[in-house]
Amino acid sequence: MESIRAESIVKTFGSIRALDGISLHIEPGELFFLLGASGCGKTTLLRCIAGLETPTSGTIHFGGRDVTNLPPHKREAAMVFQSYALWPHLNVAQNIAFGLEERRVPKPEIHRRVQEALAMVQLPGYGKRLIDQLSGGQQQRVALARALVVKPACLLLDEPLSNLDAQLRVEMRGEIRRIVKDNGLTGVYVTHDQEEALAMADRIAVLSQGRVGQIGTPEDIYRNPRSAYVAGFIGETNLLTGDVLEICERIVRVGTAAGRITGRITDPAWTPGPGETVRLSIRPEAWCLHKDTGDNPLAGKIVDRAYLGQRIQYWIETAAGRQQVVEMNPHVIHEPGGECVMLHARQEDVVVLKL
Repeated sequence: MESIRAESIVKTFGSIRALDGISLHIEPGELFFLLGASGCGKTTLLRCIAGLETPTSGTIHFGGRDVTNLPPHKREAAMVFQSYALWPHLNVAQNIAFGLEERRVPKPEIHRRVQEALAMVQLPGYGKRLIDQLSGGQQQRVALARALVVKPACLLLDEPLSNLDAQLRVEMRGEIRRIVKDNGLTGVYVTHDQEEALAMADRIAVLSQGRVGQIGTPEDIYRNPRSAYVAGFIGETNLLTGDVLEICERIVRVGTAAGRITGRITDPAWTPGPGETVRLSIRPEAWCLHKDTGDNPLAGKIVDRAYLGQRIQYWIETAAGRQQVVEMNPHVIHEPGGECVMLHARQEDVVVLKL
């Protein structure tokens, strides 16, 4: 396994700056996610790491090697594409063996390694089947086997689950993570699906307009977003606006249209000044819906709800704007109506962000 290091990567296409000075370090054996909306630069960065694109400036290192100008086949990395890129006129074994044949590996070793790769992705005995005889999930496993058979140091995946149905995507998440970890690979995985990233990643880089917005573990990015963009992109959140009333170390009291709310600053490089307008991020599950007293009270009226079995979503109109509230395993269901309800959120669940 190898580390991957990108330093000050810039990539331009004419007047478009797709990557704007991105730097990141991926540890050996880490499953690292590049997450962001369409057009943020995540696939361009992956293609630069793979050698399919050459950075306009900056360098890429695999371990101690500068691979910036090396062709893809000399990087010891294998890529799995969104479309799988399997050849329909070849059977499963022939698809998997293609990379080994290009490397002029002896036929007995090709046969052995193809069988090993099929076992890794839990498709033993499927070698003679044609691609159109496989389900979408099985085709995905063949694409993974083709990447693994060349024994890469790094596995690069470009939205590999986007063509699968919802249930199969969930099943394949665990399979891909198992394959990366069992084979001691360094994995770089591109997706726009935040749930996929939260479920699978060791660490995540959230990209926006060709720049890194934040890097951290799934738990850290979800609990401690450093910008409104990251807070809104990783999961769902309520964003409120208010003015700073008081600051005590990293705890801030903010005046909103619905009253005072106290929260914490997560960006170590920023401290708001008194009177500065800021944003507050409060996750839907952080709001408690009841009539008792508690931290950060906010009054409102239920205007809509959605029952989802294990949880229920409420939309509550308040003086500070409409709030989404999620209650897990609800025993009592509140109906929309004119009755006033109270929301409360713990201080540690309120994140204060730069406007």
